[in-house]
Formats: sequence, structure tokens, C-alpha cells
Amino acid sequence: MVIPIALNKKNMFVENNTINAIKTYLKEKLVEKFSASEIKLMTNELIKARLNLSSSDLISSGALLLSESDLLFFRSCAKRLLNDEPFQHIIGSTFFYGLELQTDRRALIPRPETEELVEWIVKDYEDKSSIRIIDLCTGTGCIALALKSVFKTASIDAIDVSLDALTLTKENSNALGLELNFRQLDVLSESAFSPRIFLPESYDVWVSNPPYIPESDKEDMAKNVLEYEPEIALFVENEEPLKFYLKIAQDALLFLKSDGALYFEIHEAYGVQLKTELDVLGFKDIELRKDLQGKDRMLKAVKR
Repeated sequence: MVIPIALNKKNMFVENNTINAIKTYLKEKLVEKFSASEIKLMTNELIKARLNLSSSDLISSGALLLSESDLLFFRSCAKRLLNDEPFQHIIGSTFFYGLELQTDRRALIPRPETEELVEWIVKDYEDKSSIRIIDLCTGTGCIALALKSVFKTASIDAIDVSLDALTLTKENSNALGLELNFRQLDVLSESAFSPRIFLPESYDVWVSNPPYIPESDKEDMAKNVLEYEPEIALFVENEEPLKFYLKIAQDALLFLKSDGALYFEIHEAYGVQLKTELDVLGFKDIELRKDLQGKDRMLKAVKR
């Protein structure tokens, strides 16, 4: 809330209580950890969120006066950023495929490269009026919700082993007014996909961004990922880097329609190996795609 009065300068950590002073404070506090463009972006987003300002309002807001609670909020944000907490957790949300999704420790923060996987599916099915999709290891629900925002009449199942993640998905679903079917399920369980629950040969699309980072990669990963995002959604044993993919693919053969498609986000190091494994399982038209960084990041396979 913007308070149009000056505060007592005693014990203040900024020169005054204007928005311009907060911008200067954040720039000076964060300069050793973030680039100038990152600081500007985060500062503007924090100010807009805290004070309920539009982007146009922000342009002329420099002289607006802040309350003491506002000043303390921005100081707390600086401390959290310096402690490597993800900005998306501090702001409480992120944008994915044009949708604002709530984000916190319950699930992975959606990544931009996953939008490319969604776009692949959208282009492949743009002429379909109604399709059935299952999103496995859904997390925030980003893939399922993005697809539902395009395919309004589609039936989309959102599956995750984590009840916390599913609760977050439901919160995002409700906030966006996009209806999904939710189920808590361990995709690695031998009895996960019972024909009594899932109708064989009834799905057009199976899609998953499962855990795929080998435990050995931990030492090279950033602190903001290791300390603030759920390990269960990130890592697999070094000896079985493809275990989620192979189990999901085997089950998909039963539940996909003829010529139904399986889509994966993948680890760049295992694309060729996974392609070979899916060929052995009996899939056809297996295609690897690179992300905008030039890394093998997506795979599509079609049921014979």
C-alpha cells in the first residue's frame, strides 16, 4: 500500500521512502550476484506486485512514498535473493505459455524449454476438435494447463506421485478456470495403470517431463535449485537414468490409441539412447528435437 507521508529517517536503510530509493537500494544490494537487467526486471516485478501497479503506472511512480511495511518487504526480498531463493518463489508465481502459475517448494518451477514441448503438441493437434491427454509427473500442472488453455474440449488427466504437487496443480487449475482430472499415482509402480481405471487405447497423447537428472550431476547444479526445489522431481539413480521413460513408454503402448503419440522432455545426454530403446519397444516415427539452446531436449514417438 502506498502511503503519501514521509517516514522518520531514524534507523531507515534507504535514503528516503520513495520507490526510486528502493530501486537504488536493490541495485546496490544485488549487484554482485545478478546482472543489471536481472535486477531491473526483478525490482520492477516486486514493486508492481507489492503496490498493485501496472507497467504504465510504474513508469511515473518513482516519487511515490512507501510505508514502513513496504520498505521491510523489499529488504526481506533482497535477503532472500542473496540467500539463493528463487525469484519465482519470492514473487509467488511465474508465467508459462501465457498462464500465470503459482509456484513454491511443492513442485519444480516451470522452465521455458518445456513451453517448446507444449508448442510441439499444439502444432501436431491444431486441427483436432477434441482429444484425450495424460500428463505424467505434472508438478505445477504447467503442461496440462497450457494444453487445456488451447484444447478447450480436451479431457486432460494430471498425474503425480506427490500429493503436495497435485494440490498445487489444483490451486492453479481453479485460479485459471481450467478443468483437469487429477490422480495421485506412482508411475513406477507395476500396478499404476490398471485397465479398471484407465481405458486401454483411449488416449491420443501421453506427455511427461519426469525426473531425469542423474544424482552425479548434483555437484554442478545451482544452490537455488538444490535447496528450494523438490529432489523427488529432479533426480534419478545414476544406474537407471531412463527408468521413468521406459516404464511410461511400456504403459503407453497399452493405453494410447493406434497412432497415438508419446512426448517427453529429456536429458540432453540420453536422447539417442532413449530413441533406440523406444524403437525396440515398438514405437515408430521417433523424433528428437533440440531446444532453443541447441540441446536435445524433446522426443516424440508414435504407437504402431
